[in-house]
Amino acid sequence: MSFLIGFLGGAFGGLVGLGGGTVMIPLMVGVLRLSQHKAHGTSLVAVFFTGLTGAVTYGLQGSLNLKAALLLAATAIFTARLGARYAHGLAEKDLKRAFGWFLLFVSLLLLLKPHLAPMGWVQGEVGEDLTLLLAGGLTGFLSGMMGVGGGTIMVPAMVLILGMDQHTAQGTSLLAMVPASLVGAYTHHRLGNVDALLVPGLVPGVLLGTFLGGEAAHFLPEATLRLVFAGVLLWTAWRYLRPSAKKR
Repeated sequence: MSFLIGFLGGAFGGLVGLGGGTVMIPLMVGVLRLSQHKAHGTSLVAVFFTGLTGAVTYGLQGSLNLKAALLLAATAIFTARLGARYAHGLAEKDLKRAFGWFLLFVSLLLLLKPHLAPMGWVQGEVGEDLTLLLAGGLTGFLSGMMGVGGGTIMVPAMVLILGMDQHTAQGTSLLAMVPASLVGAYTHHRLGNVDALLVPGLVPGVLLGTFLGGEAAHFLPEATLRLVFAGVLLWTAWRYLRPSAKKR
């Protein structure tokens, strides 16, 4: 079962440029009955491999900006640790509710994705570098806290603010999440929030799913996949945020 969860997370991560945690975490909580904290920490271990494999796949297609990825990662590796510790300090119900709101935010961004045309609001190398550093810092915190890669923040920032094309932004975000997820996963592991028994099944599934998803992203109808994925996330967010979820 952990292999299937990793495969689904990796496939969706490769298709839409995310780390796959938005898929793996609800499945680990709902199917494998992990606590929300352990699901977040275990997800980050898999996200590391999602980012690594996805970045290689996008790089082979020429959709990668190495300098942007390094700047994003430069601040993300510091804030990922803070995010992981912040999540550890939250009560189970509060972390679940925060994750529900995060899923809602992600689904809305996916629905707005067709309108995220490259605009290039920031001009000049200094401004672009500062934007990447700030985006990386915010992304790192959310990655460590939510157990995800953070592509939901990095991709729109690169497309809207810097004017980068969508595919290059997705490949760059996957590369940037590699060191950030590694730091976040290590911090969660030190806090006891990683289920080591699931990792041997999750990782091969993630590797296979991410490779196939990254390849398919260049050929499949992106609009249909985006709408379906957004619908799944909205339904999952509703399950986390509905009144009965608070009582549990």
